[in-house]
Amino acid sequence: MVSGPCRNAQLNVRTHGGTLAAGGFVPHSIDFKDIEAARSTGASVVLTTPTLPSHSFSRMLDADIWLKAENLQRTGSFKIRGAMNALTLLNEEQRDQGVVAASAGNHAQGVALAAAELGVSATVFMPEGAAIPKVEATKAYGAEVIFAGRNLAEATDSAIEFSASSGSTLIHPYDDPRIVAGQGTLGIELAEQVPDVETVLIPIGGGGLISGSALALKHLNPSVRIVGVQSSAVPTYLEARKSGMPKEITPLPTVADGIAVSRPSDMCFEMIESFVDDIVTVTDQQTTEAVALLLERSKYLVEPSGAVTLAALLNGVVDAGGRTVAVLSGGNIDLLVLDGLVRHGLQSRGRFASFWVSVPDEPSQLAKVLESVGSLGGNVLSVDHHREGTDRDFGTVKIHITVETRSTEHIKEILQGLSDYVVSETQPGRANVSPS
Repeated sequence: MVSGPCRNAQLNVRTHGGTLAAGGFVPHSIDFKDIEAARSTGASVVLTTPTLPSHSFSRMLDADIWLKAENLQRTGSFKIRGAMNALTLLNEEQRDQGVVAASAGNHAQGVALAAAELGVSATVFMPEGAAIPKVEATKAYGAEVIFAGRNLAEATDSAIEFSASSGSTLIHPYDDPRIVAGQGTLGIELAEQVPDVETVLIPIGGGGLISGSALALKHLNPSVRIVGVQSSAVPTYLEARKSGMPKEITPLPTVADGIAVSRPSDMCFEMIESFVDDIVTVTDQQTTEAVALLLERSKYLVEPSGAVTLAALLNGVVDAGGRTVAVLSGGNIDLLVLDGLVRHGLQSRGRFASFWVSVPDEPSQLAKVLESVGSLGGNVLSVDHHREGTDRDFGTVKIHITVETRSTEHIKEILQGLSDYVVSETQPGRANVSPS
């Protein structure tokens, strides 16, 4: 955990003069009045999402935990807030020229919906590996989708080039004060719903959501503690805070692709330094566990990028102080990926385990192993025999068993029950088993 200076005395933030884009020169300046105005501009489209107490997570953490369910927002994430504000503020000439954006999915859908609502043409550049459901949803809102680059940074470069050549206004996903002001409406909403909140956890990707929301929250309640949560694979703003300046980093693969932003914004960096108290990171395993728990306990479908806040609480990365709100920033998950995410999360919680068992290639050996597992309450999900391969002794068969279990302690009980065969446990949830 790295604490920042939280210089929240000044609510008007200016950095490096501004950004030159096809839509004109936009000063990096935003204050609370901009966020209030953004709330009015998006009122007809942006939903007021619920912030509700979680009895399950409050019990688990012995704390007062609330969840801000932005996964229930239109387009499935907070992005519509900023997109509606940015497009509403375009002048007539800019609307006629259309808009262009770059996104891996959520910002794309937000811009596409806002453009459809306001009658503006939209072109969206997406990385070549963008999730198909997000691509199809963006097209369904009426935007033209162009694939460009292997990641968001390369897609953004293509969008900037297109903006310069076509005259379309670039709607940056986070480095735009109009976007930040729109995202900040979440902070006002949250403060109204939980006026006595003491700690708020917000995911950090590009930084737009936490910048605007933290400004709003600190304006309304200067004593509130704001904690930003990043993936440990792409800790862009944590590294910027450590070094004292924003700079692009080399990202690692992560399940939290929605916040895998390696190129920081000068504007967002300064706002984060001004209003965000702490920045922490969580691992992919911690994140998938949170995704599974949110489905199981709260019945919320939340994408990994939106679940990092709860992951930080569940793993003690952040101590809940008083009434604590975890912002669940989005719920757009490819259903083909969901099964793997949930299984990964369940395995990390000890809800199922995989065992390799090596037994003599004789009748009744498999039955003995299965009887041992079943007598200890393990529910066998699958069994595979392997008679080929040089990694087994001659005259033996290797059996791979997947077992539904109750907890990591239950896994240990099953391993103890197989003690006549156990050689070693190579990693949590997996073991090598062979005759003694």
